Amino acid sequence: MTQRRPILSMQVGLLFLLPAMFFVAVFLVFPSFWVLWISLTNQTLTGEAALRPQFVGLANFRALFDFENWMVRGYFGNALRNSVLFVIGSALIGQAGLGLAIAWAFYRRRGLLRELVYTLAILAWIIPDVVVAFMWVAYLDRDQGTLNAILSALGMGRVDWLIERPLLSIIVFNTWRGAAFSMLLFSSALATLPPSYLEAAAVAGARPWQAFRDIILPSIRSHIITDLVLITLWTFNTFTPYLITAGGPTFRSEVVSIYTFRIAFRHFEFGRGAAVAVVMMLINLALALVYLSTLRREARAR
Repeated sequence: MTQRRPILSMQVGLLFLLPAMFFVAVFLVFPSFWVLWISLTNQTLTGEAALRPQFVGLANFRALFDFENWMVRGYFGNALRNSVLFVIGSALIGQAGLGLAIAWAFYRRRGLLRELVYTLAILAWIIPDVVVAFMWVAYLDRDQGTLNAILSALGMGRVDWLIERPLLSIIVFNTWRGAAFSMLLFSSALATLPPSYLEAAAVAGARPWQAFRDIILPSIRSHIITDLVLITLWTFNTFTPYLITAGGPTFRSEVVSIYTFRIAFRHFEFGRGAAVAVVMMLINLALALVYLSTLRREARAR
């Protein structure tokens, strides 16, 4: 049997890849190395270090991981802790859980209620950040906010959410904002399941929760992993909470992205800000590697 020759030679294939490789190098590789170099200097926007920055080695990283002040508000450790709580609460539990619940609730169902819920969830996802943030600030206002008006009508006291519960406020906000992606992903995954699976489970006497646990979850496991990794990366890097609380009050809702902005563009310490960016890149790289290794294991298991 004669061996088929490839349609394109390796040289021609590389030629087609050159434009993409050029943009990757310009917009990803070069900025990454530039940020890494800045993180090893005392570069600032003003003063002598702005004109003649000096090489300081790992001093910026040692300042970030100063464990004496690690969990003090306003330091990197506190921002990292807030980011972890923010990701767990709004992404892993909130968005993924709410998206899966909506997708499962309307699985194989049609009607006005389904279309209304899906439309509202998608609208919350596609409306511009500034508009959504303004709506939520008004919704959570202590004196004139809709939420406190509802609580007052139920005989409960008013809560100054943005002052007393700032981290919880941005967690709920981000959950409401981003649940649509998980909902759409899980709806697509559930649509691919053969109806005979659940029909056989019903004939065998399995309850809905048992069918969900033993049939649905194992069947869409790869989709769940994909969703968790993607929303974790997006949530960890999002800057939208700044529009709600600006990291306050007293740094109680300051996540890593807001901390980076404050150090680099308010205090103008580009070296320290770049060091935080390098740490964030390493965390994102670790998450991406976990994602890729998990997908490989899923592919081998099949």
